[in-house]
Amino acid sequence: MHLKNKQHKGKVIIAGAGPGDPELLTLKALRYLQRADVVITDRLVSEIILEEYVNKEALVLHVGKQCRKGASTAQSTINELMVDYALQGKFVVRLKGGDVSVFSNVLDELQALLANEIEYEIVPGVTAALGAAAYAGIPLTARDHSTAVRFLTYYKMNVLNDNEWKDLAQTDDTLVFYMSSDTLDLLIAKLIENNIGEDKHVAIIEQATTPLQNVYNCNVHDYAEKFGNSNYVSPTLVIIGKVAALHQQFQWKENSNSKENYFAPVAKRKDISVRA
Repeated sequence: MHLKNKQHKGKVIIAGAGPGDPELLTLKALRYLQRADVVITDRLVSEIILEEYVNKEALVLHVGKQCRKGASTAQSTINELMVDYALQGKFVVRLKGGDVSVFSNVLDELQALLANEIEYEIVPGVTAALGAAAYAGIPLTARDHSTAVRFLTYYKMNVLNDNEWKDLAQTDDTLVFYMSSDTLDLLIAKLIENNIGEDKHVAIIEQATTPLQNVYNCNVHDYAEKFGNSNYVSPTLVIIGKVAALHQQFQWKENSNSKENYFAPVAKRKDISVRA
């Protein structure tokens, strides 16, 4: 693909699609999808959004990523697609699961657009932490429970040092871990090793806000016995803190008790597919 300037440039909308439930899409994102010439979509976007809300004449390109899966689309390829179609004068929507600013590689995309002098707009979406907490009946902050929230990831073993583990174990802030289900056993063990309180609970939320949502909930110190060595369906979000115990009282959505995938895995999708 050629990243050269052209006389008539299009525009790129970087928009969040929400955490799964298609009805959590914003009205602004919906309006732009209905105008789009090209939609470049992540894996964690509901098929209902792509099938029902996107301009029927639009080209839909799947550029899914999946942690530690070799079939994932390279970020450089995604950047090139955005730029190339915009330089052709197309109205492009770069559609991301959740919100565009939380663990989404948006900086790389903004830098590519800026370097090529392409007009863009950023449309926020409901991030996974907020969607998962709401659909699990867990307030992320609550009087006598927590007054702050931290968004983190532990997808690699070396992202946190000893001082950070001690701080996380001792804080009363609610901890929300993205992309950390594969390392969850070690994550919990590190918190216990650093003396996390007996009043802290963990909620593991699979495929939050979708019809296939499941929530696994227990005291942090009981995790190894109840859920250790579990395999969770992607995407899975983890909430740790006093507030996680509130799921048992305020749960309003029943578990699906299913291990089916709501979002097709990258390995079962072509990297790029075109609307017929």
